[in-house]
Amino acid sequence: MTVPVRVSAGSPPTIDPVHVPVPTLVGESVVVEPDAVRILDRRVFPLERTWVTCRSHEDVARAIEEMVTQSLGPLFAAAGGMTLAAREADRLRTARARREFLTGAGGRLVSTRPTNNGIRDVVAELLAVGTAAVDAGELPGAAVERAARAVAERHRAGHRRLGEHAATLIPDGATVLTHCWAESYLTETVAAVLRSGKRIDAVCTETRPYLQGARLTAESLAEMGVPTRLVTDGMPAHLMSRGDVTTFVTGADRVTMDGSVVNKIGTLQIAIAAHTFGVPYLALVQAPDRHAPDAAAVELEDRDGREVLQCLGRRTASGLVTGVYPAFDVTPARFVSVVVTDRGRFAPSDVASYFAA
Repeated sequence: MTVPVRVSAGSPPTIDPVHVPVPTLVGESVVVEPDAVRILDRRVFPLERTWVTCRSHEDVARAIEEMVTQSLGPLFAAAGGMTLAAREADRLRTARARREFLTGAGGRLVSTRPTNNGIRDVVAELLAVGTAAVDAGELPGAAVERAARAVAERHRAGHRRLGEHAATLIPDGATVLTHCWAESYLTETVAAVLRSGKRIDAVCTETRPYLQGARLTAESLAEMGVPTRLVTDGMPAHLMSRGDVTTFVTGADRVTMDGSVVNKIGTLQIAIAAHTFGVPYLALVQAPDRHAPDAAAVELEDRDGREVLQCLGRRTASGLVTGVYPAFDVTPARFVSVVVTDRGRFAPSDVASYFAA
């Protein structure tokens, strides 16, 4: 069972223009402990600082499904889940039982949020480490935990490189529009912008129904010292039409090999508006997915429609209606200006060059 644990909020950081602060959400939001994985509950942050304690890989899987963690958070949570699974496997009697348990745990974690390939890839890597240890006659727990820590650090290093590449595309004085919560893809980009001496403003969409933009993105950019304003999801086209936005930046849950961007629902309509009004759209992703030739190969998650009938746990819609919640949409490559990765910047039509870079 996942157990919420409340902790007191810390003091806001002192903004130093030379040393850009690391936002709370991308510091340590998934913590692996000797007997559990603790995940910062992003459903209530920053109004509350609550941690969910997971003592098994199944607890982690449910936390991911229930949106305790979002954006890149599920990747790190899944790595923690595989660590717990490997520790559980250590207690089994036979190599066959350990191998089957690890495989089942990996499958369960992958099934939680099928649209983002990050969970799929990290689970596959850690499952390979765990089964190799079992095949060598060793217990898998320690090997998987070491590998999970290495995977996390590798991803964080990749995000820093991505941010450096993206920052060169954002001019001094830009007003950057964001949608949803792009985690360290965005914060590393902004940090690199600020380190270079440039100054920007941010406009964040609120991002219904979980309000990730209002609670997560806006909070993080403000912590970094960026003047940040919030708009509702229906305002971006109008702001672009009157010249109030100079750059549109989002993360991407997945970029397919034809340059399509799969991201939080609402990205498509903003990208179309940006294309119409000549605002460049930068899509940030660590790497395109070489296993997805186009968007037809991506399972787009539909969540329970009841989620759009409420906001932060309170009903906002008439009791006479039902809801529909497609959680992701697909932006065709023609509406994307550039795809920025940890290996550099690519035209949407040329993302395959990432693997030759």
